[in-house]
Amino acid sequence: MKLRIRLLLVITFAFITVGNSFMIPDHSPQEGFNVEKDLLLVQYDCKTDVDDLHSVAAFITLMSHPDYAKVSYHAVAGTYGVQEGLYVPPNSLFQMAFGKNWTDAHNKLSAAVKDVKAKVKKTLDNDGNIWIAEAGQSDFTAALIAAVKEDMPDINSPKRFHVVQHSNWNEEVTDQQKLAYVKSNATYHKIPDGNAVGNGTPGFRTPEYSQWKTDISEPALKELWQHAVQIGNKYNGVEGRYNNEAIAAGGLDFSDTSEVCWILGLQDIKDTAEFFSLYAK
Repeated sequence: MKLRIRLLLVITFAFITVGNSFMIPDHSPQEGFNVEKDLLLVQYDCKTDVDDLHSVAAFITLMSHPDYAKVSYHAVAGTYGVQEGLYVPPNSLFQMAFGKNWTDAHNKLSAAVKDVKAKVKKTLDNDGNIWIAEAGQSDFTAALIAAVKEDMPDINSPKRFHVVQHSNWNEEVTDQQKLAYVKSNATYHKIPDGNAVGNGTPGFRTPEYSQWKTDISEPALKELWQHAVQIGNKYNGVEGRYNNEAIAAGGLDFSDTSEVCWILGLQDIKDTAEFFSLYAK
């Protein structure tokens, strides 16, 4: 009798394990971002929405938390696609946020691809993978992956590159051949839109949210947010640029940070207020 019970328990456990395996998300710990090896690329189009400026400040707020001190990351500005409209000059903010740890793809695209390629290859050579938070379009990503594959033709790029996109519009204004290339040569994760609350990712677009001024206690972070908001207010809706209504109302929009949260397993954060309550103090 004891043997039968033991066998029944083993079979039951095996069934539960197999059944649950289908519920593991595709960014589970077994397949997700490895803080010891992987590189996180945060790529901002900065055209024509000023929300990327807030997203930069939010990213540094997150990276300033002790839990993410070991994350290896690099930022790229000007990773836009085929959309019309003027660029939002972010250089002073990127310099404040990232120091030398960022690349300007707006002014020197070919040099930017070469620069980021070198960082990517170093990670790949050390058995790390590449995670791209696509805070914009995928045109730059296509050029980057193609350049890496030219130097490393035997690389299994769908296994080594993970591209995370949250916006339908970003996909629509990516060159469609380049978007198809990225989807064929990387693992492409399309996640729910970071502008909305309650859809499976954080909702980081909040009109009339000004509590950040008191939420943030660290002086350098507060200065960074002040600069991001200042530039955002300066260029929002100006000379035909997209008019971000949440920002025009005195609020915040760092919706592109939803992709970073997803990569790091923080997709359960509800909204802007919860983000600041967790990481701004």
